[in-house]
Amino acid sequence: MPDLWNIVRSAIVGVLAISLALFLFNRLEGTSRTTLVLYPLILIVALGGPRVLFRLWKEHGFYPKSTDGAKRVVVLGAGRAGEMVARDMVRDRDYAPVGFLDDDVKLAGAKVHGLPVFGAIKLIDSLVQEYELDLIIIAMPSLSRARIRTVIEACERAGVEFLTLPCLDDVIAGRSAMTALREVAIDDLLGRDPIALDWQKISNDLAGKVVLISGGGGSIGSELCRQVSRFGPSKLIILEQSEFNLYSIEMELRAEFPSLELMSALIDVCDEIAVDKLLEEHRPNVIFHAAAYKHVPMLEGQARQAVKNNVLGTRTLALVADKYNCHTFVLVSTDKAVNPSNVMGATKRVAEILCQTLNRRSNTHFITVRFGNVLGSAGSVVPLFSKQIQSGGPVTVTHPDITRYFMTIPEASQLIMQASVLGSGGEIFVLDMGEPIKINYLAEQMIHLSGKTPGIDVEIKYTGLRPGEKLYEELFHDQEVLVKTEHEKIFLANCRCVDWNMVESVLNDMMLACDTCDNDALLILLKRLVPEMRRSGKDNNNIIPFERVTA
Repeated sequence: MPDLWNIVRSAIVGVLAISLALFLFNRLEGTSRTTLVLYPLILIVALGGPRVLFRLWKEHGFYPKSTDGAKRVVVLGAGRAGEMVARDMVRDRDYAPVGFLDDDVKLAGAKVHGLPVFGAIKLIDSLVQEYELDLIIIAMPSLSRARIRTVIEACERAGVEFLTLPCLDDVIAGRSAMTALREVAIDDLLGRDPIALDWQKISNDLAGKVVLISGGGGSIGSELCRQVSRFGPSKLIILEQSEFNLYSIEMELRAEFPSLELMSALIDVCDEIAVDKLLEEHRPNVIFHAAAYKHVPMLEGQARQAVKNNVLGTRTLALVADKYNCHTFVLVSTDKAVNPSNVMGATKRVAEILCQTLNRRSNTHFITVRFGNVLGSAGSVVPLFSKQIQSGGPVTVTHPDITRYFMTIPEASQLIMQASVLGSGGEIFVLDMGEPIKINYLAEQMIHLSGKTPGIDVEIKYTGLRPGEKLYEELFHDQEVLVKTEHEKIFLANCRCVDWNMVESVLNDMMLACDTCDNDALLILLKRLVPEMRRSGKDNNNIIPFERVTA
């Protein structure tokens, strides 16, 4: 239609220009008025007609189109995305679209590319039977996550293969084409509605700056690298102790951002000499500290490693950042730091306390961002469940009632950047994680998405709570009052203050305990800074005090 309109507009403007020229030249003497009317009509038909015929031939054909062997398809969503998908399928002999389903009552009975809109999506079961459908395509990229879950559950009940279009975030970011079909992912079910960020403010804070990301090869760290690179920092420094992870993210960024000045530093965040040398040379303006050990059960028996990396590593990087006048230091924390029932959570809470107290005596703005589990991150339940499903099961869930908060890796990274520009120093920002999700629901949906049936094709086995594990996580402590910020998805937690001399004394004692591998002493020291710490038993549903630890 835009091309046809251009032809009509050009013909009309052209004849008007010719008429004006002739009028000025000879007052239209000897020029038939009928010619001036017929001329643009002939132009429109002559220029537009062949193009219309060619398009009709390409899209619909003037020959009988064989549908033998083609998959019979219904498209959910008769909007622009559905129309684009249907148009591509009409051209392709591999698919035979029969029509659309859409909940918009105004579209019922209409036709799109000659295909009928049968009615609401609830009719999908009867349509599958009537037309013997082979495939359902979900073409509603802007639909809310809650509605997407309902649509996917309807597709599952229909018992037919279904595919979906990428979400709008992926299309906008250039990660996927609008009509690129893919299988439904667990992100579509448990992810949440797209978030609105103040991109201009984030850009002003990061563009042209030297940015350092510790743990830059990890799940959150690598996504932070990708997101930050899009804002054009003058230099991006990736600090990572895993050689393979560092190599992987470096190769990816060099391919995608060839003009980016990139510095890869194979350094352990606990290595004070190497960290000091790195910051002295490059003087970063912004540091995102994402380096941490996070596997709860594994760290329960290895308090030394947890404290050394999560606490002392944070202190090393934070003090060096202060030494070289870094403007902003963002600590990536976790909901497990709230009323911690495990060593990992307690170490992250100590890291939060360290950054808060250090902020009061430093020119660097120390900001903490706290959030829950991230879908698909290394060591999380999603890749574990995927592996178990592929091997035929069982899928192991610790408890029928266990719940967790979830968000996607890109969403977590974007909100971390947003929080970094909201804070002025000393804040603990809590990300709105939505409603907690039952882990057994996650397991069931992943089994469904693999084309199998829970309890029949793949068993779900309950194994009991692991050491340090809680039935549910909390995003803030009872004494922390949440305050709204200018961003609807980010809240500010007002936390208690801790004396710097006490923090420094405890951290020095932790360093000595690490040197002597004294795990019992480390547990006592953690308890001194985190008195609300309780350690949970393996098979207990309730959190119980850890008797050996005294305040």
